[in-house]
Amino acid sequence: MAIIPLLRSSISHSHTFFPSFSNFDSSISKNTRLISCTLSESSTLRSEVSISVGTHLIPHPRKVERGGEDAFFVSGYNGGVIAVADGVSGWAEQNVDPALFSRELMRKASTFVGDEEVNYDPRVLIRKAHAATSSMGSATIVVAMLEKNGTLKIANVGDCGLRVIRKGQIIYSTFPQEHYFDCPYQLSSEVVGQTYLDATVSSVELMEGDTIVVGSDGLFDNVFDHEIVSTMATYSDVAEADLVSMLAKALADLAYNHSVDTKFDSPYSIEARLRGFDVPPVKKFFGMKLTGMMIYPSLHTFVVYVLMKQSRSI
Repeated sequence: MAIIPLLRSSISHSHTFFPSFSNFDSSISKNTRLISCTLSESSTLRSEVSISVGTHLIPHPRKVERGGEDAFFVSGYNGGVIAVADGVSGWAEQNVDPALFSRELMRKASTFVGDEEVNYDPRVLIRKAHAATSSMGSATIVVAMLEKNGTLKIANVGDCGLRVIRKGQIIYSTFPQEHYFDCPYQLSSEVVGQTYLDATVSSVELMEGDTIVVGSDGLFDNVFDHEIVSTMATYSDVAEADLVSMLAKALADLAYNHSVDTKFDSPYSIEARLRGFDVPPVKKFFGMKLTGMMIYPSLHTFVVYVLMKQSRSI
């Protein structure tokens, strides 16, 4: 499990995070990185958008030394930007580190956030970042860009996901894109991969107090939507300053615990049966998925708390 230092600061530019786990110690309690950004727009009445972001990463046990294969960035540009990329592990069979592509993709995306051609469009941001990425590999991706007026614009390729929760109900959910079961759409260094044109694009009008949960497939393969809502309810009395970091950790821990519970019927296993597959009992006992890979997820969770208000300009 990952150790990510606690950080709280105001940000007005992009930050790309690729934590190192070379000094990993499973006996140390896990912390999360907390980023708070407040931005404002001057006028007679100005809109202020404030988001608090908590993130927690648990890499696959075999990938701890490399820091996992997920990458992400958070930016305070405009109303705020969050993106997650999950490197496709199959590249390891060709002696290619799957993390290289996802990390470079996020690094490039972070540099293009304020680009005039991007014009704060998540699909265009994906296009430019993908075109600028030279590493071999592939990755799934989700990008969420918050306008100062409260509009959240989303583009995703593959099975990274996003949920918007309002007053105890999920009001928006992305859906995974896949060629067939367990083979998601992905941006790739190869011509045969998907492009920004394959991204699902959508938007949501946010309200003060909305919570956004973003994660790689390791979260949503192992945690049901109703569990996300119920987990949030248990933290209803937690102070806002601590809420997002605690929720991010709680959801990541829940996903991990489910993944190693051979008796838990996960969203992944239910979907597998619906598609005509099943995980043999012997593989469940040894913690295996249909593909023969360890079922332990390499997962990344974000929890974003949205605050919006209007006040007079100074």
